[in-house]
This record gives sequence, structure tokens and C-alpha cells, in this order.
Amino acid sequence: MDVGSKLRILADSAKYDVSCASSGAKRAGKDGALGSNSGCGICHSYTPDGRCVSLLKILLTNYCIYDCVFCVNRISSDVPRARFTPAEVVQLTLDFYRRNYIEGLFLSSGIIQSPDYTMEQLIAVARSLRSEHRFNGYIHLKTIPGASDLLLAEAGRWADRLSANIELPTAKDLATLAPEKDSTTIQNTMSSVREHIDEAEGTRNPKGRGYAPAGQSTQMVIGATATTDATILTTASRLYDGYKLKRVYYSAFSPIQHADPRLPAQAPPLLREHRLYQADWLMRFYEFSAADLTTAAEPNLDLSQDPKSTWALRNRWYFPIDVNTATREQLLRVPGLGYRNVQRILSVRRYHRLTMADLHKLKIITRRARPFVITDDSRPTARDLDGMDLAVRLVTPQQMQLFEANTTAITGEI
Repeated sequence: MDVGSKLRILADSAKYDVSCASSGAKRAGKDGALGSNSGCGICHSYTPDGRCVSLLKILLTNYCIYDCVFCVNRISSDVPRARFTPAEVVQLTLDFYRRNYIEGLFLSSGIIQSPDYTMEQLIAVARSLRSEHRFNGYIHLKTIPGASDLLLAEAGRWADRLSANIELPTAKDLATLAPEKDSTTIQNTMSSVREHIDEAEGTRNPKGRGYAPAGQSTQMVIGATATTDATILTTASRLYDGYKLKRVYYSAFSPIQHADPRLPAQAPPLLREHRLYQADWLMRFYEFSAADLTTAAEPNLDLSQDPKSTWALRNRWYFPIDVNTATREQLLRVPGLGYRNVQRILSVRRYHRLTMADLHKLKIITRRARPFVITDDSRPTARDLDGMDLAVRLVTPQQMQLFEANTTAITGEI
């Protein structure tokens, strides 16, 4: 099979792996080196400063010795198979870079022969790019659970980011849909990567590359089991705390060939994936806990509005708060106030007391924030907070369009 045919198959097979991003690593071009870290098989990610970058996103192979029910590349799946050699991936990456198609590589793989053998093949690609071709662009390698610690240590020498997929939210889910995989093995791999990162940070050489400087991430499939959003967010929170993950990626289950009775008949609404990302953002940057975002009575996120608005409506007693005296944590809870908005408020109020007009100048969505905040010229009444129409006022036209589009796609009606 020629390289072009392999690329079509293995780029398409890689689309189900969403755990790639270039955020967290910054490396300028340098003399004698190729590329910098700032189509078919090309995905787009974003750097911390908002730049969009392109990555060659492929699998080394879509052959796999495992039979995970939810995976299109499982051993029992009747899909076209292909396999790159490490040299072919290296040449593709260099060719694509020289044509200005990409700025980096995301490389994953099905498991072939053994975890160690597969990890060795992935490392061979990154090592060749770095040491033989002086490639200085971004590299994200998928780590293979069960691979030896020596191989994991070497992978981090060449890659900017590593990721081991947790696959599913709970050990029970994994035992049901991927019985050949073990959650303990996966988490041991994450733990090993974290230990290497901690060690490198403690002995960092300013002139060296460090170990996986962009950290590690993971991915979990959602909607393949009946697991609730509450459990999913609790698992994500535990992974962030336990392994210093940069990101948890959520991938909505996609129905594939040869439906299995253990799988749902249809995919979950994509809006659910979107709400989980919003909730995840609140946990990472807005000081919310997983327990804040759902309740025992409502263990799944509300699809009709964002999680922050849902929390505010459920906790109206918390409001209104005075933007001129409130703490950072209190301000982060207000619908309509973004992370940067809060930083601006804290900065500006040192010089003068804020009015509603000032909030508008700070690009705050005052229509959403007004019922929840006190300013020098505005104070909401109890009627404003207790009114039955408050929930409607919090939903933006964009949110309503997104909700209606998803509802129509799933049920055929609104």
C-alpha cells in the first residue's frame, strides 16, 4: 500500500481521538533547527495566546490486539487496515511542515504485539524527528498503558505532551466495554508520567528540553454507558488532582459498525459534550467543585443552559453580591462575568467604585449579570432574583440555537 493510501486510512481512524492540543509549550525557532512550536490528517489546536496551529494527526496503525466495544479500530471491526513505518511518519511530518501545512505532530496508535513494542515504535518517530532532523515543532505522543517506565521516561524526552486515555469514566464501565484493559494499569501510567514531570521540574536545566514540558492529558468517551455527568465530573476532578493533568477531553460516543447490545442505539447529543467542557472549565478556572455542578436529584447537566447559570439559579440565596467589595471567588460565580472580566474588576475598583456603565465598558454581558450584582447605581430587588423569567433571561440566543439544533438532530422535534 502506498503512503497516500495509508494516510487516508490512518488520518480518518485518528479522528476519534480528541485528546490533542498544543497549549502549554512555547518554543521559538532556532538556528540549525527545523520548525517551531508556537487537508487530510490535519487538526487545529490553540496556543495559550489564542493562535490557531495545525497538527498532523494520524495513527501509526489502526491494527489493534484489543477488542474494546466502543472503538472503531477494535480487532473484530471490519475496517480497512494500514500501518506506517516510523520512517514514513517522519517523512510525512517533514514534508507537510516544509509545505507550511502543519506546525507539529499528534501521533497515536492501535496496540500491536505488545504495549512495549508499540511504545517503542512511537518513540522511534519522535526521536528521529528531534535528533536526526532537528525538528523543533510540537510533538504529542500517545502513551501506551502497560509500557515500561523506561520507555515512558524516554518518550517525555522527545515529546512536548504525553497522554494516556482513561477511556471510560469508571472501572465498571471499562470492565463492561473494554475488559482487556485495566483502569489501574492506565492510572499507573499517568502516575509514572507525573513522577517524571515532577522530577524534571525539580531539576530543570534552563538550556534543556525538560520532560514533556506541555504536561499530560487524557480522554474519556461519554455516552457509551449510562454513567451520569456527576460521576464523569468527579472522575475528571480526581484525575486533575491526582496526576496534574493539563486537560481532560470528552468524546461523545459515536455509533460504529456492528452494533453491540452493550452499547446505546444512538449517540448522545453533542450538546452534552459541550456542557461537560463548560463544567470542566468551571472546575479548572472558576473554583467550582464537581459537587457544585450537579445534585443527587439532577445528576446530569442541564442541556438548555450553561452550568454556571444552572448553579446560580439553584443558589439564588448567594446573590446579589457587590462588585465593589466581593471576593474574587464570589465574582467568579456571577453569570456573565468571565475569568478575565473578574481580573479587570479587581484591578479597576482599586481606583474608583464601579457602576453598571463601567461593567459594560469592561465588555461584561450586563444583561446576564445585572440581576446578580450590586453596583454604585444599580441594586437588584428580591423580585429580580426570584422572578420565574430569570432562567429565560440567562439563556443567550446562541445557546438557544445550539439547544434547538441538538434537540432537532436527536429527536426530530423541538
